[in-house]
Amino acid sequence: MNEEFFITQIIDFVNEKLKENQTEKGINESSALIGGDSLLDSMGLVELCLFLEDLSSENDFEFDWTSRSALSKSRSMFRSPKVLAAEVMKQYKQQCKHVQK
Repeated sequence: MNEEFFITQIIDFVNEKLKENQTEKGINESSALIGGDSLLDSMGLVELCLFLEDLSSENDFEFDWTSRSALSKSRSMFRSPKVLAAEVMKQYKQQCKHVQK
């Protein structure tokens, strides 16, 4: 499992949600997930978080999306799929270290 895996999962999930909402546009790894440029509405963002919780659970770790800066437009892990995937990977690695000790 690597960051590219999570980037792909995030992009595929969001693009599927956009398709369900009849939005013709899609996202890429640099697209905004929050803020004025985002194609994802607040419900879609919550659904993405729940999806990532399920995905992390399937891979034996817990994804925590409740940090203070989670929804800050400039510091948020939700700035883009690439930034979000990096955070998920970071959490995965941190939790794997604890398990291996």
